[in-house]
Amino acid sequence: MKYLHLVWANLRRKKIRTALTLLSIFVAFALFGILSAIKAAFGVGVDITGIDRLLTIHKVSIIQLLPISYLNRIKATEGVDDATFAVWFGGIYQEPKNFFAQHAVDPEGFLDLYPELVLPEEQKQAWFANRTGVVVGRKTATRFGWEIGDRIPIQGTAWRPQDGSSWEFDLVGIYDGAEKSTDETLFLFHYDYLDQAVAGGNLGQIGWYIVRINDPQASVEVAERIDQQFANSSNETKTSTEKAFIQSFANQTGNIQKIVSGIVSIVFFTLLLVAGNTMAQSVRERTSELAVLKTVGFTDRQVMSMVLGESLLVALLGGGAGLLMVWSVTQTMDLGGSMFPTLFMPAGALISGFGFAILLGFVTGAVPAWQALRLNIVNALRRS
Repeated sequence: MKYLHLVWANLRRKKIRTALTLLSIFVAFALFGILSAIKAAFGVGVDITGIDRLLTIHKVSIIQLLPISYLNRIKATEGVDDATFAVWFGGIYQEPKNFFAQHAVDPEGFLDLYPELVLPEEQKQAWFANRTGVVVGRKTATRFGWEIGDRIPIQGTAWRPQDGSSWEFDLVGIYDGAEKSTDETLFLFHYDYLDQAVAGGNLGQIGWYIVRINDPQASVEVAERIDQQFANSSNETKTSTEKAFIQSFANQTGNIQKIVSGIVSIVFFTLLLVAGNTMAQSVRERTSELAVLKTVGFTDRQVMSMVLGESLLVALLGGGAGLLMVWSVTQTMDLGGSMFPTLFMPAGALISGFGFAILLGFVTGAVPAWQALRLNIVNALRRS
């Protein structure tokens, strides 16, 4: 800090070059922040899934339905604490582009197994008592300007009501997520309403079962017990941990971890070459000045520290600005939509980004700093 004014004066010597270097680092680290947010969005729900929850689906595909009669047998399975179910509805609100997840569920059972969905008690009771009642996430309610008491028409696609019209729901509750990464886009309504009003009579089937187990360490054994009960039946099941199930969906878009890592590696390497060349050129231009500093009493280590400090300052100013901009935008603005239920830069990515900035500063400044350390006063003055 003692010689910060000298470092800053050196950066101001070539203002355009310094500005362009800072801009390149700013863009690179802003890209790192955006990619980290996208990576987190693709994995939304994976890291916060209940370690004590399993999902049971049809062995052939999740789009195949299962009998609702399986519920009691699953609840009676050794190691199972409780179970509930859900059905994918897939309706349309106003127009097809207004996509959001709609599930027909057992309200009490679903809220019991998903405590991360925070709903006021009076809204819970209103939902339990109203067969056409629906609860939606805060983001979906904000997106469409819905308020409690609204009547929401949904056009059925797979499921149509007996009279052939659209489905009508009463908005009785808006839930918030216990964590920032909790999905606040769900549209949850009574399975009984779907079951009794669907064209063709009672549905009698569900999409998947959510199972809470007593011991998360025994998840594999419990999953096998559940599936063995329905082996060789007309509706065989496949049970896995909720985390594995959600991760499999995220992986369908590709290995986001490798994609992000690959892009960041390429950008970092390119930036390393650009910034390293800039720092080396800056030191070469100031060879005589560094020799003069040594002549008037600055030690080799002090000169080396100033060169290295200059590199670190550039990396931290440019990288920090890019990271903090993305962090601020994603924390203060709701950027989630139909593609990403939630989009934000995790705190871990912010810390990692600053670590990369420090590493960039050290690596790009290492060779010029070493040259400054070994600089011979007589030879440097002769060359000048």
